Amino acid sequence: MTTTTTAPATTTVAAGAPARPGLTPAGLVTVLLGAALPIIDFFIVNVALPTINEDLHTSASTLELVVAAYGIAYAVLLVLGGRLGDTFGRRRLFLLGLTLFTITSLVCGIAPNATTLVLARAAQGAASALLLPQVLSIIQAGTTGQHRSRALGMYGATGGIATVVGQLFGGALVAADLWGTSWRPIFLVNVPIGLVGLIIARRTVPDSRAANPLGIDRWGTALLAVSLLSLLIPIMEGRALGWPWWTIALLALFPFAAFAFVRVEMRLQQRGGMPLLPPSLVKTATVRHGLMVAVPFFCGFGSFMFVYAMTLQDGLHLGPLGSGLALTPMAVAYFTTSLVTTRLVTRYGQKVVAIGGVLLTVGLLTLAGSALLAWPDLSVWDLAPAMILIGAGNGMAMSTLFRIVLSRVPTDLAGVGGGVLTTTQQTSLALGVAVFGSLFAGLSTSGSFGFEGAFVLVVGLLAVLAVVVTALSRKLPDPR
Repeated sequence: MTTTTTAPATTTVAAGAPARPGLTPAGLVTVLLGAALPIIDFFIVNVALPTINEDLHTSASTLELVVAAYGIAYAVLLVLGGRLGDTFGRRRLFLLGLTLFTITSLVCGIAPNATTLVLARAAQGAASALLLPQVLSIIQAGTTGQHRSRALGMYGATGGIATVVGQLFGGALVAADLWGTSWRPIFLVNVPIGLVGLIIARRTVPDSRAANPLGIDRWGTALLAVSLLSLLIPIMEGRALGWPWWTIALLALFPFAAFAFVRVEMRLQQRGGMPLLPPSLVKTATVRHGLMVAVPFFCGFGSFMFVYAMTLQDGLHLGPLGSGLALTPMAVAYFTTSLVTTRLVTRYGQKVVAIGGVLLTVGLLTLAGSALLAWPDLSVWDLAPAMILIGAGNGMAMSTLFRIVLSRVPTDLAGVGGGVLTTTQQTSLALGVAVFGSLFAGLSTSGSFGFEGAFVLVVGLLAVLAVVVTALSRKLPDPR
C-alpha cells in the first residue's frame, strides 16, 4: 500500500480578524449545499425543456441555448473562480457566488421571454463558477487526514446525487404546476434555499486563502476562455443551427487556441510565475491519471442523463413526474453506495473505480436489453434493476475519482486544483451531451432508428465507454 503524506492545511484570515477553526460538520454541510445547487441547476432543466418550449414558444436552437449558456459560462470561468478564491479569500468568494446564484435564479424564474432566460442562465453559470471551486478549496484548507478523505468522498457523492435529484425534483415541480407557474419553480426554489445558505454560511464556513496569493494570469485566462468557447459553442449549438460557417471556423480555431494556451502556461512557469493552470500540477500522478479517467467517465455520465430523460419523456411518454420517478432507483443506489465508498477505498484503494466501472457496464447492458425486450411498455419496475446497477457503479467511481485527483494537491493550490477538476467535469459533461445527444437526436426521428433503436444504440456505446473507464482506472495511483 502506498503511503501518502498530506500537506497540512494552512488557514490565513484577514488582518485583525480572529482565527477561525477548521471546517466543522455544520460548515461541511453548508459548503456541500453550495456545491449541490449549481450541479442541480445544470441538470434540472432537462425535464423542463418541453414545458419551457410550450410556454415561451421558442426555437430548437434557442431552447438548447438555455442549457448551453449555463454550461459554457460555467466551464469557462471555473478555473478563474478558484484562483480568485485563493487570492481574495475562499469564504468571501463562496458568499459572493451564492449571492449572485440566488439573484440570477430569481431572474431565470421570472424571465418574460426566451432571450432573457438565456442571458440569465449564462449569468447563473458565471455565478456557479465563482461558487463551486470554493467548496473544494474550503475542504482542502479546512481538513486534514482521514477527515479530508471523508469530506472529499462526500463531495464526490454530492455531485452525483445532485445530478439525479435535479432531474427527479425538477420533474416533480414541473408536474405540480404550482399556482399555474409551470416550469418557473425549478429556478425560484433556489431563492429561499440560497438565502438560508447565506445566513448559515456566515456562521459556519471558515475563511482561508493561499499563504502566497498567486495573482491573475490574464493571458492564460483569456486563452483558456477562447479555447473552451471555440470548442463548446459549436458542438452544443452546431447541429441545432445547421452548422453555419462560423461554427466550423470556431472548431478550426480550437486546436490553435489550445496550443497557444499550453505554450503560454509553460513559459510563464519557466519564468518563475504562477500560471492559471500550472503544468507541474497537471503532471502530478493523481491529477494526470485521474483526469484521464474523468474525461470519458463524465462524458458518459452527462450524455446518459440527457438521453435517458429525453427517452422517458418523448419516447415512453412518462411525463416529467414519471421521468423523475424512473430515476429514483438510481438515486437511492448512488446515495447508498456513496455512504460506504470511504470504507471501500480504505480497503481496496483505487480498485473501487474499476469495480464501479464494471457495475456501470453491466447496468447499461441490462438497460439496453430491457428496452429491446419490453419496448414500448417499459415501466419504472422494468427499468429499476438496471438503474440500481448504474447508480451503484457511478457512486463508487465518481466519489473515488474526486478523492484520487485531489489527494495530493498542495493546500495553497486547492482552488486551482478544484477549478481544474470541475472544469474537466463540466467540459466533459458538455462534450458528452453534444456528441451522444446529437447522435440520439439524429437517429430517433421517425425516418431513422426511432426512439427504441436510437436509445439502445447510444446506451450500448456508453457501455463501451464504461469499459474504457474501467481499463484506464488500472493506472490510477492509490489514494490511501
